[in-house]
This record gives sequence, C-alpha cells and structure tokens, in this order.
Amino acid sequence: MAEAEELEQVLLTVRDWLRYAVSRFNQAGLVYGHGTASALDEAAYLILHTLHLPIDQLEPWLDARLTLAERQAAGAIIAKRVATRKPAPYLTNEAWVQGHAFYVDERVIVPRSYIGELLGNGLSSVAADADGVSQVLDLCTGAGCLAILAALAFPNAAVDASDVSPDALAVAERNVATYDLGKRVSLVRSDLFAGLAGRRYDLILSNPPYVSAAAVAAFPPEYAAEPVIAHAGGEDGLDIVRRILAEAGGHLTEDGALVVEIGTGRDILEAEFPRLPFLWLDSADSEGEVFALTAKDLRGKKGR
Repeated sequence: MAEAEELEQVLLTVRDWLRYAVSRFNQAGLVYGHGTASALDEAAYLILHTLHLPIDQLEPWLDARLTLAERQAAGAIIAKRVATRKPAPYLTNEAWVQGHAFYVDERVIVPRSYIGELLGNGLSSVAADADGVSQVLDLCTGAGCLAILAALAFPNAAVDASDVSPDALAVAERNVATYDLGKRVSLVRSDLFAGLAGRRYDLILSNPPYVSAAAVAAFPPEYAAEPVIAHAGGEDGLDIVRRILAEAGGHLTEDGALVVEIGTGRDILEAEFPRLPFLWLDSADSEGEVFALTAKDLRGKKGR
C-alpha cells in the first residue's frame, strides 16, 4: 500500500492529521513567519483552510472524522508544504491581516506589516482625527493590503496605492475589487514618488524593502520564494528608506505624517539622521520597527 493511501486509512480525525502535520513539518525543518509562528499554527491553518472550516476555530473540530476526500485533501496540502517549501499563503492563495483576508500569490510578498496592526486603532498617535484624513498614500503597496486597511480606517480618505511592480499591482487590483473599494483606492505604477508628481497626502504609509544584502543571500526557501524586489534594501537594508526620507516631505500636506516600517534598522537610522525626531510606534508584536515623522520634521532638512 502506498504511503498516502496508508495515511488515509489510519489518520481519521482532524486531531490525527494535525499531529501528523506537526511531526512532518518539524522533521522537514520548515520555516515560518508568513502569518504563523510555529509548526502547530501552520498545520492548523492549512488543515482548517483545506476543510473549509473557520481558521480561528480548531477546538470544535478536533475529533471530527473526515471523509476519504477530505483525508486525501489534507494529506495533499501537508505534502505540498513540505515538498515545495513555499509559504502557506502561496498554497492557499490567502493571507490574513487584522482579521481581513487578501488574495496573494508568488507575484507579491506575503503581507505581514506591523503597520496593519497599527491601523487597527486608526494610527491614533499620528492621525488623531480619522475623519479628517482625506488623502492617503500606500507606498510600495504590494498586494494592496495596507491601502485597503487605510481606506477602512479613514472613511473619508481617497487612497493611492503605488508600486513599481506591475505584477504586484495586478494582485492589488484584485483585492481592491474584492473589497469594492475601486472608487476610493487608486492604483499607480511608480518607482517611489517618481510617478506621483504634484500629489500631496495627509498620511503616507510604507512597508518598503528593508532587508540587507547578506540577509537576502541567507534566506531559507520560504522567504526566497517571495519576489526579491520586495525584500532587497541594499547593503544595510535601508537604501529605499533613505530615498523615502529624502523625498516624502515634498508630498505631505502641511500637517501630514509619514509612517514607515524598517525592520531592525533603528540604530542605523538614528545615528545617520540625529536631527530627525523619530517617533517609534510599537505594537503588540514589534518594538522600534515602525517610525513616524511629520511634514515639519522632514521638510527642508535632511536630518543629519
């Protein structure tokens, strides 16, 4: 009897398949960080998604017996995760950010920005009056997730979602349509601000590429599966962040603000720009990885 057929005969419940998946993932040395943090979380997500069950409800289904077709589907998704080493969201074409589902595939990085978490409270430390925000830019939008979350957080805002990659913008277009936000979210192909001449915003958000060259070279297969353009930030990871700092002031309204995620580059930025009063926006899962600056902070000076 083939191994897959044998598994289908002896693994009968969700609990059985969950235990098996965790063992296989640990044995294979998989790497996480694309919406899950452990083999258990990854296994639960893949199995629940495959069985068309709510992904935040595992306990009620643990002892449910699966049909043969369901067992075959569970075995197939587990085997595919091990064989391909692709992040789980690429296998399901689904990524979750702050309770919202988005379509993803290999044309975009799997969304996981801390800015999404901060948008959950409307970035209140930066934008005290959510209703007063009328123009927002999501720079390096990727799949369009932050642009969509911004449109939901700021109900009176028109949002520009820009990216240099036409492939990414195609994915973003699909997500914007899914959320029926085509009248409020505009997609713009632009290399940072190059295609946004004359436009000014109350709020600019950006989760740009910020991974150092050495880190990109050492990526495990899961991270290497993502578009390198979405990760590569130059030798120390901050080349694109520097460009944003140099140009953002000219695209903010008088009382506008810039919010950027930079990963672990805080010490580098603070040493290089000692006159810029970075406001670090910590979240439940991050510390010192997202900064905010006002238009007044940025305009007319380099900060050095």
